[in-house]
Amino acid sequence: MDRRIDVIGRQPFRAKFHLRGRDLVTAQSHGPATLRWHARDLIAQRLAPAEPYKDGKQTPYRGHPVFVAQHATATCCRSCLRRWHEIPKGRELSRAERAYVVEVICRWIEREVAVA
Repeated sequence: MDRRIDVIGRQPFRAKFHLRGRDLVTAQSHGPATLRWHARDLIAQRLAPAEPYKDGKQTPYRGHPVFVAQHATATCCRSCLRRWHEIPKGRELSRAERAYVVEVICRWIEREVAVA
């Protein structure tokens, strides 16, 4: 997983995402368990449906560490999931796919907090 995060992070667009300011403080103060719960909830609402509302535009660029992590790890929309993680569009994410997406997001946040 770290290797995939590193490969994605070398893409110029993805490389500019880091936890800063309020998003970093939120990640540090809430802790991994709370952020994992938030990630599960956000993925279930915004990414897991077969046809997510406003797909491609549903993930804000800041306002929560999970949003920043989604852009940094290419888990922000179904097109990015297909391109970078080989998860097809047009069907609801399986339980295993949801768990994988949450794990990628949480791992990226964990790495960001460790270097802060």
